[in-house]
Amino acid sequence: MVLRARILASAALLGSLTACAPTLGPPPPRTSPGPAASADFHAADFAWAQVPGRNTLTGRLTFRQGATAYSCANASVILTPETPWSRRRMSVLYKSDTRSALPSDEVRARTPQAPPGDSGPYIKRTTCDATNHFSFTGLPDGAWYAVTIAKPPGGGASMAFMRRVTTRGGRVTTFDF
Repeated sequence: MVLRARILASAALLGSLTACAPTLGPPPPRTSPGPAASADFHAADFAWAQVPGRNTLTGRLTFRQGATAYSCANASVILTPETPWSRRRMSVLYKSDTRSALPSDEVRARTPQAPPGDSGPYIKRTTCDATNHFSFTGLPDGAWYAVTIAKPPGGGASMAFMRRVTTRGGRVTTFDF
């Protein structure tokens, strides 16, 4: 009984001491310890995307603005490998590095602010068919930026579409703009 009383007394004393301790709130958020990747253009960053792979990307444009359905029929669709440079470029041009639908004039107007570099030799191209579908085959595992331009069928301002997509495991990945 004496031992139990001592334990209870010690617990009470400890509890009263911690009640006086200041509260400092939650700990600060953790930050990434690694250095930020450079957004400079480096051709070597694109090497992974030049290796043939077993993946397929299949996409379609389903964008509507109100009752108006846009079409990418016969328009180019480009696929740019994700690198620190291309991620930064998409962020500047499309105001996102994951997905965007913006008037194409706005995207073009931001071109001077985008990081310089020529990814032309490393991108893949295809054409959107009459039903707004397209595909890329033989892709290695990795992340890509798919980009196309579409217009309303009766004419009018075009829209630029960008979407980050990932390939892996020899699969078919399907996505919509």
